[in-house]
Amino acid sequence: MGKFRIIPSIYLYNGNVVDKETKEIVGDGDAVELATFYNNRGADELLVFDLSSSDSEHDANIGTMIKIQDAVDIQMIVGGNVKRLEDVKKYIYTGAKKAILDMSKDANVEIVKEASERFGSDKIAVMLNKDYDFSKIKQLKYDGVSLIIADSCANECIGLGIKVLALNCNFTFNDMVEFGKQDKVYGISDNSFAGDFDFLNFKAQLKEEGVNTIVFESAMSFDQFKKNSDGMIPVVVQDYKTDKVLMVAYMNEEAFNLTIKTGKMTYFSRSRNEIWVKGVTSGHFQYVKELSMDCDLDTMLAKVYQVGVPCHTGADTCFFNTLVKKEYDESNPMRVFEDVYNVILDRKKNPKEGSYTNYLFDKGIDKILKKVGEEATEIVIAAKNPDPQEVKYEISDFLYHVMVLMAEKGVSWKEITKELSRR
Repeated sequence: MGKFRIIPSIYLYNGNVVDKETKEIVGDGDAVELATFYNNRGADELLVFDLSSSDSEHDANIGTMIKIQDAVDIQMIVGGNVKRLEDVKKYIYTGAKKAILDMSKDANVEIVKEASERFGSDKIAVMLNKDYDFSKIKQLKYDGVSLIIADSCANECIGLGIKVLALNCNFTFNDMVEFGKQDKVYGISDNSFAGDFDFLNFKAQLKEEGVNTIVFESAMSFDQFKKNSDGMIPVVVQDYKTDKVLMVAYMNEEAFNLTIKTGKMTYFSRSRNEIWVKGVTSGHFQYVKELSMDCDLDTMLAKVYQVGVPCHTGADTCFFNTLVKKEYDESNPMRVFEDVYNVILDRKKNPKEGSYTNYLFDKGIDKILKKVGEEATEIVIAAKNPDPQEVKYEISDFLYHVMVLMAEKGVSWKEITKELSRR
């Protein structure tokens, strides 16, 4: 039996989060903020529905989907407005795990097999409702469908040989437990998975009832750690994306167990002599991404998603009082790219007389594209030379001009590396 996923739904219209029935904006309509909230609270994936009717609305929702996937670690299953195969491609190119075809729409039925062959069966899900002719399920299996999203018809889809995600089924908790124990179930998306819903706690409850949910489970107990004289261990806290060291705090057994249970970094305050959840007063929570122990089992490394800043001073790290520093060559490739790119951005915002970078910006996109093309050709020519030094120089020139192009088009290295990581 695979893992049973708990998946909230997000409905988009004109790029905003809306009520699926009225299309009225929910809250401030910020889909990225909502998706990030669900991600941090322990949702396993996201169902994102495109409620657009026009091409402009469709494109706005596609853009929002891309922003969502850039912002979160969990994957999306997306759909809602497929009229042709090109729309399936657009959904998949957002970075989505799967694109949904609605079997109540003839245009979708006609392209299921072609979509599966072109993009892979693992990329195609279908939406079925209670009016579907379930005698046609064998055809869906033949066409290469990997997931059924069962809208109010989950029980009818059990035992059909394709994984099932239950949607809008109005299950009670006991119904969810029973459904979660079935063979070939993928997960559930329920209307109750909204607001301040505690996904981690809910999954823990299902786990206790025998459902194979995705929860934090430590490979070691606190008893196995080497504690200090106060029964605690120091915790070095690190940003999970940048590796920046944020702070150091201490955990006792209660704090450790609460961290595992809630997914929020919880410590023991030695000055206040009490348990404290980081961010409970400031809102600057730290959400667990990875916990590991050192070779002596006496110090923990916590990789976290940091909301806001970690330091009470407002600094982005508690380690800002430099004592000794020797000049050294910064050889971190990503740091070099970011630094050069930031200089280029600064030239764009604050032109400097005689700057070649400003010359390119002044001449416009055609000049920039011409230089990118010329430098690409120079790489090809240099590669014919046995000496690799020339290739190194030409690639450097090429990357510089590409970064000028990136700045002109508003594309960052973060977006580029995120896209590369998906491939």
